[in-house]
Amino acid sequence: MGKVHERIDDRLRAFIEAQHMFFVGTAPLAADGRVSVSPKGIGGTFAVLDDHTVAYLDVTASGAETIAHLRENGRVTLMFCAFDGPPNIVRLHGRGRVVSLYDDEYTDLVEHFTERRGARAVVVVDVEQVSDSCGYGVPLYDHVGERDLLPAFMDRKGADGQAAYRRAKNRTSIDGLPAFDDDPVPTEEATVPQP
Repeated sequence: MGKVHERIDDRLRAFIEAQHMFFVGTAPLAADGRVSVSPKGIGGTFAVLDDHTVAYLDVTASGAETIAHLRENGRVTLMFCAFDGPPNIVRLHGRGRVVSLYDDEYTDLVEHFTERRGARAVVVVDVEQVSDSCGYGVPLYDHVGERDLLPAFMDRKGADGQAAYRRAKNRTSIDGLPAFDDDPVPTEEATVPQP
């Protein structure tokens, strides 16, 4: 049976920090909007800041659903599952906010992460409820290692290439909500008429 906790205590923190991946669930306010569930698993990109606050590095990628939903309504759930060891599932329910790499707060927040390549933001979650459940239905898996694909891919693009990628792919969600539109448009792009 599930249990609700008042905070992220030492036991829960140890469990959360030991997991190699987690899932982020968000949704728009519109009844016909698409729910997003996004896996996160790049080592060195998650941190428990205190008993009621967590953060993760949001890496430039092909979508920006979580960012769009958080900017619209802030609702978020993070789920951590034990794929090895004793079965357990921990959910962190709360309100999330996006701190873009262009925001003043970003400089301090990014210090919590050892992997920073390709970063576009830090997502900070104010945890309102912590719950855990048995996890008996979660299969056992062996963690073989990290895939050094996305951070390396973005690193090769460089800062300007990452910004161009985000302008091309991250401005809106699949439902048309504003997402990551923080990247400044270079002067030469701004003067070229857009079709």
